[in-house]
Order: sequence, then C-alpha cells, then structure tokens
Amino acid sequence: MTSINESGDGRVLCALESGVLTLTLNSPSDGNALNIAMTESLSDALESVNGMADVHCLLIRSSGRHFCTGGNVKDMQQGSDLMAGSVTEVRERLRNELHRITRVLDNLEVPSICAVNGAAVGAGCDLALMCDIRVAGEGATFAESFLRLGLVSGIGGAWFLTRMVGPSKALELTLTSEFINAEEAQRLGIVTRVVADADLTSSSFALASEIARKPPHALRMAKRLVRESAGSSLPAALEMAASMQAILLCGSEHKQVVQDFLEKQARAKQEAAL
Repeated sequence: MTSINESGDGRVLCALESGVLTLTLNSPSDGNALNIAMTESLSDALESVNGMADVHCLLIRSSGRHFCTGGNVKDMQQGSDLMAGSVTEVRERLRNELHRITRVLDNLEVPSICAVNGAAVGAGCDLALMCDIRVAGEGATFAESFLRLGLVSGIGGAWFLTRMVGPSKALELTLTSEFINAEEAQRLGIVTRVVADADLTSSSFALASEIARKPPHALRMAKRLVRESAGSSLPAALEMAASMQAILLCGSEHKQVVQDFLEKQARAKQEAAL
C-alpha cells in the first residue's frame, strides 16, 4: 500500500492500493469531528480524486472508536471554529468550507464506499450518506442528531436522507433524533452490508477492490448512469443509456475486455479437455 498526499497535520491519511484510494479520518481524540482543520484536509484529498487515473474506487474509513461525531460541541459553546462570527460569517463559512465535502462527493466520478465504525452522528452521519455504498460494523450507530442541539443539518443531510429512506422516514429520524443501530440501518437501506467490527476494514476494502477491478472507463459511466437515472424520466434515462453504451461498444476498453474474456474461456476449455 502506498501512502500519498497525507494532510499536513495528519488528520486525513491517504493510501492507494490496487486501484482503491483509502482516506482515513485520523483525529480519534475528538471523535474525528468535522472542524475546519478536518474539513479542509478531507476536502483537499477528495478534490484530487477525479484527476487520478489510477484511482477506480474510493474508501472512506476512520481510526479510533468512532467514524465521525459531527460538529464539536465545545466549539459550539464557545462560538469558535466553524461557528465563529456573525450569522453571515457562519453561513459563508459553511458554504465555503463544509459544503466543499458535499459538492466533491456528489460530483465524484468513481464509486465511493464508506466503512462506518462506532458512531456516525450529525454531520458524521451525513458524510456517510454522501457516499455511494455504506458498510457498517455491528457496533455502528447512526443519528441525525441535530435537533438534540437545537440545530438542523447544515451539510446537506436532509437531501441525501430523504432520497434514501423517503420523506416520511427521513422526517421521523430527523425530528426524533433517534439513534439507530447497524441492523436497523441495513433494514432501512442506509447500509448495504453489516459485518463484524473486527472485519470492517478488510471487508470494506475487499468490496472496494472488487469494484476497482472493473474496466475503469465503463465503471465511471455505470456509476453516472445509475445516479442520473434515479432522478430522470424513463425517456431521458434511455437516451443516456444508449449514448453511453454506444461510446463503450465502440471503444478500445470494451474490445480488449471481450478479447480477454474469450481467450480466458478458450483456455478453460483446453484445460478441461486435458
């Protein structure tokens, strides 16, 4: 595994292996809180991904007991960090700092996987929701917990959660601020897999590696087609599918994959005949 582009303060560790770029939130002493330093480090790392031809899948994970505990309550009390200044200043800081993460994950061309251990609450829950796929350890918990502190999601969680579980359930989770465990998160479709806590890193990386082995040009198109189709009419989705398929069918990547597939089949038949 090759370590690359680590943030200057070590809050986000970056490693590239087998086409999988792993970003590790690395501030366990404060629960990997999304303060200005963490936000800048994570945004900087994410904004480089689309331009990295050797990255085919992104995996976001964390060190420590928790995935991400959201905003720092002490900063809220003191009116410091992201919360410093007037209403206008805080709003602009949220737009220019915190929303960098939201925008870049929403525009990420390669598939993204989030490995959730411990608590993913508040903005930490929303960060997980922004990824394409979520894998949770058995001990993981999720909460849209903003109302417990007299707040709403300032990073876009309402948009992602509503599309994931529907408006009614999103309202229930938001208005109650209840904590749900990994099993309930899987039942609601928030996570796709629940694994033993000890296996979370290896299972998530195995899934990311499986995805990363797919033909890279087709992989990026497949992600875009699924995401765009979710909000499109059928005619628009069919038009996009036809255009993408034509580009791929006429491309060298597809032709090479077909040739490799047929050669592999031929070798298997020869070996079976021996």
